[in-house]
Amino acid sequence: MAAPAVLQRGERRLGLTRRQWRASAIAYLFLTPALLLLGLFTFYPVAFGTVLSLYDYDVISPPKFVGLQHFRELWNDRFMWIALANSAKYLLVVPVLQILSIALAVAVNRPLRGIAWFRAAYYLPVVISMVVAGLMWRWLYEQDGVLNFLLLKAGLLNRPISWLGHPDLALYAVMFVTLWKGLGYYMVIYLAGLQGISPEFEEAAITDGATRWQVFRHVTLPLLRPSILLASTISAIAALKVFEEVYVMTGGGPMFRTTTMFFYIFDKGFQQLELGYAAALAMVLAVAVMALSIVNFRIFRQGGWNYY
Repeated sequence: MAAPAVLQRGERRLGLTRRQWRASAIAYLFLTPALLLLGLFTFYPVAFGTVLSLYDYDVISPPKFVGLQHFRELWNDRFMWIALANSAKYLLVVPVLQILSIALAVAVNRPLRGIAWFRAAYYLPVVISMVVAGLMWRWLYEQDGVLNFLLLKAGLLNRPISWLGHPDLALYAVMFVTLWKGLGYYMVIYLAGLQGISPEFEEAAITDGATRWQVFRHVTLPLLRPSILLASTISAIAALKVFEEVYVMTGGGPMFRTTTMFFYIFDKGFQQLELGYAAALAMVLAVAVMALSIVNFRIFRQGGWNYY
């Protein structure tokens, strides 16, 4: 009697294994189209770019293997260091963008009449093409543009300023466009996070005598940590990869003051046709993005940011 029982248990285990295998096969079958697209448009370009960084290639001549020569040249490329410094400066927009987005999400997270229209108005810049937004702001920033006109009328300026032509102001003028356009996008992320927080936490804190600011600091912000992690990581990566604003508004000028790493990669690869060198630059940018993402995850995911 013992042998049939053992056999039945073995069959049940085997049947369970088969069911699990079948379920896994079905799951991977549904994932296959996405995995193929990911491999075609993500993994293959990364592998190809890594290999290309070891070659000297200008489209016209056959590729020539040069090993790590491009990476040695990067060390002495002062324009690369300028572009890298500008990209690092561009990261200053990230904390400002996150703070304003959280404040805006809190402001529109109220059951007020017509609040949906305010949310739509704040989100409107997100759906505008960056090319259109860049051209619009370039016109606003001109010396005879609307911005100078308003500031002169308000008595805040004595003479018009060339916002995009001034070496010390051009990068920050472009950063403001990124801030203006991304504010509504991150507002929606934080608004979803706020609406996912149970009102019981706030009510309990208020019952214990906490003020509104204490509730926000010690209850709301810690519960928003997943949204902060997501939004800060996305915005930091986007800041390091900024391109459209620079291309449309300044073209990297004046005097390379707005040339970012991504724009420099574009210039080397598609304008000067130094594709191998551009691939090496892209490798440097990829390492910087990964390092920044790891730091961001460690700060926010593992509780490195202490609210108390």
